[in-house]
Amino acid sequence: MTLKRRAFLNLTTITAGAGIISGFSSFSTNQSKNTLPILDSLPPMVEDVMPISKTEREARIAKAQKLLGANNMKALILDCGTSLLYFTGIDWWPSERPMVAIIPASGEVRYVSPAFEEGRLRELITVGKEVYVWQEDENPYKQIVRALKDAGVQNGNIAIEERVRFFIMDGIRKEAPQLNCKSGDPVTIPCRMFKSPAEIALMQRATDITVAAMKAGMAILHEGMSPSEFSEVVNATHEKMGAVSDFSLNNYAEASAFPHGSSKPQKLKKGDIVLMDCGCRVEGYSSDVSRTIVFGAEPTKRQLQVWNLEKEAQAAGFAAAKIGRPCEEVDAAARKVITDAGFGPGYKLPGLPHRTGHGIGMDGHEWGNMVKGNKTLLQPGMCFSIEPNISIIGEFGVRHEDCVYMTEAGPKWFSQPSVSIDQPFA
Repeated sequence: MTLKRRAFLNLTTITAGAGIISGFSSFSTNQSKNTLPILDSLPPMVEDVMPISKTEREARIAKAQKLLGANNMKALILDCGTSLLYFTGIDWWPSERPMVAIIPASGEVRYVSPAFEEGRLRELITVGKEVYVWQEDENPYKQIVRALKDAGVQNGNIAIEERVRFFIMDGIRKEAPQLNCKSGDPVTIPCRMFKSPAEIALMQRATDITVAAMKAGMAILHEGMSPSEFSEVVNATHEKMGAVSDFSLNNYAEASAFPHGSSKPQKLKKGDIVLMDCGCRVEGYSSDVSRTIVFGAEPTKRQLQVWNLEKEAQAAGFAAAKIGRPCEEVDAAARKVITDAGFGPGYKLPGLPHRTGHGIGMDGHEWGNMVKGNKTLLQPGMCFSIEPNISIIGEFGVRHEDCVYMTEAGPKWFSQPSVSIDQPFA
């Protein structure tokens, strides 16, 4: 069997949920993803997932209303995007025509919509019922102000969610200069940063699917392979198992030293470091996993040394993640391992050029970064990555990335860290 058709580490089977997938060692990447035999045998992994309930969304709105009152704000304005989906369950395309949701400090959610979209919007509404429509030749901001007035908001502070587009905020304040537009962060961040058991379960399922997809990608690595071939398999595996594929990065040798890869063409060679970074979404909730291996050869002393150092740094970050301690301590603990070994210091290269971790939830990157200066205290429900990347420009990079969720007893892994350089998955 040629190296091109031999699976890395003889990965002829992988486990996905309760199913066993076989035949990877003879898989050919020249086939269409619609006819890949690897995909035909993949079991679905989302049939038993529980979407976020209406009751939970109502509890989120009630929490937002409590925070509005505590911050002397009278309403929260939501544009299309993640927070709209988080609070209302509505996924809306961001066109030039404003469609907003208004969460008043008391009372029901209200919506402002283009008139011709009213029927479609009403099909999606599960919380609130009032819809204010505007025709194509009308000013949508008059309707937003009218909806606010009907909710008892005629002056004072209103909260603008961070992804509300400028033209919408600008239109509101021109139409109602007596309203003070303030950042909605004191409302939305405390809601979204702390995940419920239902959210954590969805993130766990997304992670399980990504691990299975990465195993599938690893199993067809071959000499001369491009990163896009790997991405095609991982993306197709995510989708076949019922997830929405977000990303599947794959970089070799010197390109692996750049945390987000290189634009230069790459072809896989025997002995190359391979750095993979993949993620998907299940019911809107994200996964993010990175693995580093050596393809088709025993690792060099240098590769093994750096790989093991990265593993030690990741473990130090995990150990530092304690309830009531600031986020920055996770970064400091992981970074210390790397700088004590002679890299850095700080963000200098060779070394760790970015934060040790980022928050994760419905968005792949959310609040709660593990970075110097972040004094936010770790609390149950916070979810974040631990990924102290080591970049050596001109040689290679190594990153182990697994995400955790905080419990009263400390952090729990969504995916178990790599065991060794030749056993990337526990």
